[in-house]
Amino acid sequence: MARIVGKYCLGRMIGEGAFAKVKLAVDVHTNRQVAVKIIDKQTVIKNKIMYQIKREISTMKLLNHPHIVRIYEVIATKTKIYLIMEYASGGQLTDRMCKGLTEREARRYFQQLIDAVDYCHSRGVYHRDLKPENLLLDSEGNLKVSDFGLSTLKKPGALLSTACGSPSYVAPEVITKKNYKGAAADVWSCGVVLFELLAGHLPFEDGSLTNLYRKITRAEYTCPSWFTANQRKLIARILNPSPRRVICEELKHIFANERTQSFLLYLINKNICLLQRATITEIIGHEWFQVDYELSAEIEEEQESMKVENLSRTFDSKVKKKINNATKGKTSKFINAFQLISMSNGLNLSGLFHEQQTTKIGSQYPIDETIEKIESTARAVNLIVNRMDCFQVNLHEIKSLSRYGSHVIEAKVIQLAPTACMVEISKSSGTPRIFEEFCRRLSNLLKNTGSQHSTDKIAKRPRSR
Repeated sequence: MARIVGKYCLGRMIGEGAFAKVKLAVDVHTNRQVAVKIIDKQTVIKNKIMYQIKREISTMKLLNHPHIVRIYEVIATKTKIYLIMEYASGGQLTDRMCKGLTEREARRYFQQLIDAVDYCHSRGVYHRDLKPENLLLDSEGNLKVSDFGLSTLKKPGALLSTACGSPSYVAPEVITKKNYKGAAADVWSCGVVLFELLAGHLPFEDGSLTNLYRKITRAEYTCPSWFTANQRKLIARILNPSPRRVICEELKHIFANERTQSFLLYLINKNICLLQRATITEIIGHEWFQVDYELSAEIEEEQESMKVENLSRTFDSKVKKKINNATKGKTSKFINAFQLISMSNGLNLSGLFHEQQTTKIGSQYPIDETIEKIESTARAVNLIVNRMDCFQVNLHEIKSLSRYGSHVIEAKVIQLAPTACMVEISKSSGTPRIFEEFCRRLSNLLKNTGSQHSTDKIAKRPRSR
């Protein structure tokens, strides 16, 4: 007898992992097929992966792209957690790769992967476990990125420190346990996937994990004889062990040869850098990538509201208490004294490494109306609105060279009283013009003249009173 969970009738099992099972299900109201990821409560508690589950759900909730698996609903019971997700009937990309791919097919999958990863990065999401096993295919053969359990949400340019991912696909800087940029690490993984799509095997293989990591850090791989010159050049740019630009000045001490040093001196005088892993923008602009390339249609409309039960109810009282303590204050309606102190510019450490423009604007409206005015102001200056939760909104420019917004603006609404809020707006990238225009219009709309505009810098001290 088929089991009913919510409005979904569960069917056969279509996948199984270490901590979850995936079953095919049907929405009894619409007859739409969905995939249901079933997570056992005791397994979650025993393996201490509550945070990982919540992170996967919160990350997927932010993403709405044709080549990313969508999450529709989360149902929590006393013993299980059910993630209702988009069903990719084509199975894993690995199954398709076993049959062999033509260059055209490999390029199409890689183009769709890069589109999806570019979209994630534009939203501050870094996957950190990109591999064919986490790439699914829908009924039309289109690629879908899945499994965001190891993903992280950071501001553009922020450094990460957690070493994670699958050994054969992990970037050199992650292996060496250095602080790394999530975007560059994801690009490396995409390069490994591209090599595998074209060659039918991994670029780095070894029975010894130590030897495998040595090959990865040195980028020791051999392209098959049938690789074209353009394919070799693109893969060489992506599978570059150095994720950053190395100034030629840094290389002078390495070379004793007089002729080589003379050449480096010439490059230094020209202010030329060497040894940089390709960025997504450079990959997209590459001649091989551009063949038959069609940009995935961006979904501008807001994703349909997703129902998420209180996950803390699925854990026992002890675990529930820990989760509540850890998240306390993050979604509180009213601000307390400690939160108010932490908002002081003098205590803001975000400017220690990156210059960030911030503004605080008062609002005499309730929180819902304040959010609505933020959204209307954003649309007036041609910004796409992406609501993160009830208190935070991310804004992106509609038309830009990066395709998903060179301007990244974040607006947080903090309720000070039932009819009074404070809007904290920060710009992590883009030119000041649109940011200042947005702040000016919003300030006028909220009818507040006491806005505080500041640019946080490393050595900036709080204003004395």
